[in-house]
Amino acid sequence: MSLKSILCISVFLLQCFGIAQRLDTERYSLTQCIDIALENNLDLKSTTLNANTARINHRQAKANILPSLNGNYNIGVNNGRSIDPFTNDFINQELTFSNARLNLDATIFNGFRLLNTVRQQRLNRQASEMEIEEAKQTLILNVTLAYLQVLNRTDVLALAKARLIATDKQLKQQEDLYNEEVGNPADYADIKGQKTIDETNILTAESDLNNAKLSLSRLMNTHKNYTVDKASILLDFEEYMLSSDDVFNDAINNLATFKAKELRAEAADKGIRVAKAQYIPEISFFGQVNTNYSSVAETFTEIGSNTVETGDFVTVNNEEISVFTTQTEFRGDKIEYIDQFDNNLNTVVGIAVNIPLFNGFIAKNNVALEKIKAEESLIELERTSLEVKNAIAQVHFDMKAAYNRYQSLLNQVAAFEESYRVNEIRFNNGVSNFIAYITSKNNLDNAETNLTNAKYEYLLRVKVLEFYRGNTL
Repeated sequence: MSLKSILCISVFLLQCFGIAQRLDTERYSLTQCIDIALENNLDLKSTTLNANTARINHRQAKANILPSLNGNYNIGVNNGRSIDPFTNDFINQELTFSNARLNLDATIFNGFRLLNTVRQQRLNRQASEMEIEEAKQTLILNVTLAYLQVLNRTDVLALAKARLIATDKQLKQQEDLYNEEVGNPADYADIKGQKTIDETNILTAESDLNNAKLSLSRLMNTHKNYTVDKASILLDFEEYMLSSDDVFNDAINNLATFKAKELRAEAADKGIRVAKAQYIPEISFFGQVNTNYSSVAETFTEIGSNTVETGDFVTVNNEEISVFTTQTEFRGDKIEYIDQFDNNLNTVVGIAVNIPLFNGFIAKNNVALEKIKAEESLIELERTSLEVKNAIAQVHFDMKAAYNRYQSLLNQVAAFEESYRVNEIRFNNGVSNFIAYITSKNNLDNAETNLTNAKYEYLLRVKVLEFYRGNTL
């Protein structure tokens, strides 16, 4: 096979591979990315499992109010000296025994410990559900920010490629002049150097874009090859008019993290009441049903009588006469298993009072520990409020700065565009040198990149502020 044929086949295979890659690439909108993240994100799944645990704890706390009913049954064989469970007599033989018991226990009063436990677990369940909502809100925000970051890096890469196209155009002109030995030969070498700089910038932009997509993929927990759809997100660049105090007031009312922390504080307060119930006597009702079986148990039935000698004698007229007596004869019959369980049935009912007199200060220390937990939950609520307030103030300041920087960069880009236009004309006509041309070009390139970064930085800050207000999109 000739080298030309091999090259043609290689090019064809590469083209097919490129087409296959494009076919495998999916285009995701922001809504699709959020839906995928809500379904696949591992942190959200873990938070959901914690909430499921809280639901089970709440359900169990309610079930603890109900009476407990337990049965016990055993059967065995005993050899040697033992007590017959049927007659309570000592015997020395092998026997099969069996016992059955049914126990009922019901708490009548225990200082409302069970009721307060139910209320505490209900609040914990509600807090866990709010934490799921908090995790969802945070995840949606992070996906939105990562999505915007991908768009930002995509735009920066597009600018870098556009610069390379402009540089290639200029390089072609300088190459023609160089071949015709017209102008300064150093300009041709300089523009070739500028091309390598532009190519390096493209590689850097591609790396930044890949890192941004990896961050978004981690949030979605997916390894698919995809691109993002810029048309799916509204990039509204109107000035944000709300103050940081306005945002914070909305956050208090709408942000799930505040509601979760408030519910945790209420649950901790119920925990104090649960602990205090250990000081109060507990009254409970109990009942038992018992029965047993023994293999040696018998019933005896009279079947007649018989006269037998007793072995004693009486003397009548100096003659010894044997003494006889009448004995009743019985037939022993084994008592059936079911009959014994029915005959030996007995019941026990009663009321128990457990009075806490001294328990090593366990109750006192448990109350103290629950009070500490309650104080910690209030501190955590206050800390969250302070952190959110400071975060909103910082983001609001950065948002304003990004907006002002964007407005300034608009004027800068316009000025550098005109400068570049003039210097390009002058350079192409040989009036200006390469240094003036490349300086104006780099100024325009940097200004356009900074403008793009400022635009997305502003949009990112606005999204964060809207997240604090309870708006995730």
